[in-house]
Amino acid sequence: MSIVFLYAGQGSQKVGMGKDFYETYPEYREFLDSLQVGIDLKTLMHEGPLEELSKTENTQACMAAFAAGVTRLLVQNGIVPDKACGLSLGEYGALYAAGVFSAQDYVRLIAFRGRVMMEAAKGTTCAMSAVLGAESSLVEEVCSAYTGKGFITVANYNCPGQVVICGDEEAVAETEAALRDRGVRRCVRLNVSGPFHTKYMQPAGEALRGYFARMDFRKPEIPVLLNVTGDYYRDGDSLKELLVQQVQSSVRLEDQLKKLVEEGADLFVEIGPGNTIAGFLKKTAKALNRDIRVVSIDTADDLNKLIGANA
Repeated sequence: MSIVFLYAGQGSQKVGMGKDFYETYPEYREFLDSLQVGIDLKTLMHEGPLEELSKTENTQACMAAFAAGVTRLLVQNGIVPDKACGLSLGEYGALYAAGVFSAQDYVRLIAFRGRVMMEAAKGTTCAMSAVLGAESSLVEEVCSAYTGKGFITVANYNCPGQVVICGDEEAVAETEAALRDRGVRRCVRLNVSGPFHTKYMQPAGEALRGYFARMDFRKPEIPVLLNVTGDYYRDGDSLKELLVQQVQSSVRLEDQLKKLVEEGADLFVEIGPGNTIAGFLKKTAKALNRDIRVVSIDTADDLNKLIGANA
């Protein structure tokens, strides 16, 4: 059986995430209790409040802890990935699944990433907007034609019919209006805490470069798709440099998902919380007229069902 692990990005967090895993699986509980990253992961994940959990410096570490803990449970129960990819923050989960770094190093690295991204966001007045039902080429054209004050770019290519734009508030508002003039019906503002995957994250990228210099990255043991290129990691690629660029460049998730669907897989496993990536994957598969099997691991019950189905 060919299995692909998919890792969720920031925005999927919720109060109570992982609590049932903590109560059900001693291995998960011991792992979470062992993590020392300068914040109370268990309380934030299980009790919140959501406002605190949703702060970037907290969210990212909590998401990584959840992803690492669930990945360990999957592998211990014989569900092992043949390939992996993730959305933004989730790319690090995919690299962890591929053996690039240990679980402890993964969570510590992501805690640092969350802090430096939050620092880089301070003082910016930016917005992100999901453009729905439009061709990416049209969104790119409208962004490129913008001549007003401020900066606008495409931050995420999520799936067919969903592109996220990001930039200064005024630029985003004017671009949304221009898109509506071109026939786009829906632009949905996203509740985010910074201009992620834009040039404003350059200071975070430089901070990550310094952090990476003190780390040893192992070669991926399975194929991993990367956000910056939308393609597989290849021998000779500098993972560290690509991750420096990732935080300040467009995320090409749609290209990654297209490759995975076209290549075929018996099972896609989304490691959440939530099922956002599964939704993107289903839309991608539909556009390609392909059938897929995808399971989102959000709760301990989800995991138990998957283990039972694959016994």
